[in-house]
Amino acid sequence: MWSMIKPQESNLRWWQVGLLVVFLGFWQWASSDPKLAFFLGNPVQVVGRVWSWFLPMDLAPSVFFPDGLKGRADIYIHLGVTLLETVLAFGLGTLFGLVCGLWLALSPLTSAILDPYIKAANAMPRVILAPIFAMWFGLGIWSKVALAVTLVFFIVFFNVYQGVREVSPVLLANARMLGAQQKQLLRTVYLPSATSWVFSSLHTSVGLAFVGAVVGEYLGSARGVGYLIQQAEGTFDVNTVFAGITVLTAFALLLDGAVGRLERHLMVWQPRSAENERL
Repeated sequence: MWSMIKPQESNLRWWQVGLLVVFLGFWQWASSDPKLAFFLGNPVQVVGRVWSWFLPMDLAPSVFFPDGLKGRADIYIHLGVTLLETVLAFGLGTLFGLVCGLWLALSPLTSAILDPYIKAANAMPRVILAPIFAMWFGLGIWSKVALAVTLVFFIVFFNVYQGVREVSPVLLANARMLGAQQKQLLRTVYLPSATSWVFSSLHTSVGLAFVGAVVGEYLGSARGVGYLIQQAEGTFDVNTVFAGITVLTAFALLLDGAVGRLERHLMVWQPRSAENERL
């Protein structure tokens, strides 16, 4: 019955907010048990921790800080480092993935030769490269960027590769009959065909860029939100851990929203359903 209800027949925003309220209410109820609160944290105190990072404490309700506040973290420095690592990794991974995907898709012989090596590199659990990158690039931002690039690259690469390979042979033949050269085919046929695949991969790559940056900070760093989370785990401060996760999730959604706006701007030619326009 529920599957037969179309999205436009209900107010999706109210359903989404209602689901969040139910989740937070259940979390608050579960955290009333001190034993469970030690592992699950308390949503009110998580909000208080985030508030203490970004907003004046004297404006916050006292319920946010029932157990006092352990010193104010300079969240802007830590968040700035993490965002810089994420944006650099996202941009570099996307660029390398786009270039390599186009190159191999248009070079069948090279693609066939490198195929087993590409598959082996993709199958490798790339998080284990973090200590190696730390040795090569040190504990600064570039070791985190390198790790995140390896996560973003393959997502973009395979989508671009597949998008170019699936260009209609009839369309290519017609373009060549009209006198299109290889550069013109690349600009007018291959790139537009791969664009939708690229943006599909970018929405996934946003989260992976954050994962690479935070995991790198977690394993060895003196700054970044991952460093804050690692320090909080060391003192069993689960509320600060969830606060860090909340901040990272919020900024990941903002970056994903920016990608979505760019997608709508660059792909105005693509037909969109009324439902997608409303969402």
